[in-house]
Amino acid sequence: MNWNAVIDSMIPTLAMFALRTVGAMAGLWLAFRVASLVQDRLTRVLRARSFDATLSVFFGNLSRWAILVASVLAVLSVFGIETTSFAAIIGAAGLAIGLAFQGTLSNFSAGVMLLTFRPFKVGDLVVAGGIHGFVIEIGLFSTAVDTKDGRRFILPNAQVANAIIENQTINPLRRAEIVVVVGSTANEATVRKALEEVGARAYLRDPGKGHDVQIRRMTVDGSEWAVRVWAPSVQYDHVMERTTADVMRTFAAAGIPTPTPFLVLSDVTAGAAPGGPAKPA
Repeated sequence: MNWNAVIDSMIPTLAMFALRTVGAMAGLWLAFRVASLVQDRLTRVLRARSFDATLSVFFGNLSRWAILVASVLAVLSVFGIETTSFAAIIGAAGLAIGLAFQGTLSNFSAGVMLLTFRPFKVGDLVVAGGIHGFVIEIGLFSTAVDTKDGRRFILPNAQVANAIIENQTINPLRRAEIVVVVGSTANEATVRKALEEVGARAYLRDPGKGHDVQIRRMTVDGSEWAVRVWAPSVQYDHVMERTTADVMRTFAAAGIPTPTPFLVLSDVTAGAAPGGPAKPA
């Protein structure tokens, strides 16, 4: 065997292989640099535009890995390795992972939607997923809500996004409504005057929208009245408490008969009978 001839015939192949190897290594090095640059740049741009910090980091990492995967596939094709099979494997693996993590991925997609469209933000008082409380954290997979009595609920984002969301503090003003039943012997003008005085001096009453007084309906014990006061949403509980106490003091001073305990609207709709306690469940 003529080894010189064999070596001479292999030199071009080895040179081409060495050249491709050097080129592939240089390409991978450049791909890592570009991927890091794109990741950093994209994260900075999203944060500069007040985008959510969690999503900014996520999209930055996603762009980095997308560039790296594409670069690896390109390098493999340089060495004559068919990348179609790899694409099929990646697709099959993605399908298997998607089926295995169907619930988790639904929470993830719901988290992306919540962070992107922002139906609420951290600190808002909401009713979400059947829980009433303050939003403490919005993550990619779950949302943390603290109730007013100090309990923390971790809600799956899919449960939050697929249900009705009530944001009680997104608007600057909210109407507080205090409902009371007065006796049948009460004078209509006296009751209206007393409630108008209460509404006019209500705690944190908004001067623009003000207040109004209404006769809601007639009952077997008398008449049902409501005084409605517009006030800052974040102070809703305090406005309700102070206005209700003021109604009680004003009625007592004016001698207006009240045959039933003072009721808020939620008590009435829940089945509280005028003139008596709430109906048992």
